[in-house]
Amino acid sequence: MKDQRQTRREYLSPPLRRANLAADPLLQFQQWFSDALAADAEDVTAMALATASSDAAPSVRIVLLKHFDEHGFCWYTDYRSHKGSDLAENPRASCVFHWRELHRQVRITGGVAKLDAASATAYFASRPQDSRFSAAASQQSAPVDRRETLEARVAELRSRYDDGAVPKPPQWGGYRLLPEVYEFWQGREGRLHDRFRFSREAEGWRVERLQP
Repeated sequence: MKDQRQTRREYLSPPLRRANLAADPLLQFQQWFSDALAADAEDVTAMALATASSDAAPSVRIVLLKHFDEHGFCWYTDYRSHKGSDLAENPRASCVFHWRELHRQVRITGGVAKLDAASATAYFASRPQDSRFSAAASQQSAPVDRRETLEARVAELRSRYDDGAVPKPPQWGGYRLLPEVYEFWQGREGRLHDRFRFSREAEGWRVERLQP
């Protein structure tokens, strides 16, 4: 087994202080997101998305953030997927962005709702052609006997829509997570990390420093 001391990382980042934070956590996220893009961090839009079924069985996977604004954080998927089933039973989720190069994480938790069909149709049309055919051929998370079955479905769709204009499947669409809690984590030396939590309240956002 590899010595864990050889994999230990020390975080020598500048401090994150209350005075440095934006009053609105969305603005703080936008700044950190821009910093990650400027640093050419890998997979800036990748987020670990955690859902749970009605009986509280958890599930987590990596999805890609497609857009965000004051209305929430959005991604697209097959509604028949595992996450889709979870969200139909329990429309809440939590996601984490990890920008390793900057020693930063952001955790966001809140309720989830489906995006309107027009938004899903517009985004589907903007995807690369191969991605559109793959989505149309697959019932995400359902068992399949072998890969060749999926490849045959894609081939059949390509034959049917030889101009590439495969339509969006009716069970494919988007979700929006409306944040109720944000947490900003900055790695620091000696594991004495800086953490701040924004919690939504009637009058605005309550900000607290958390122990590492």
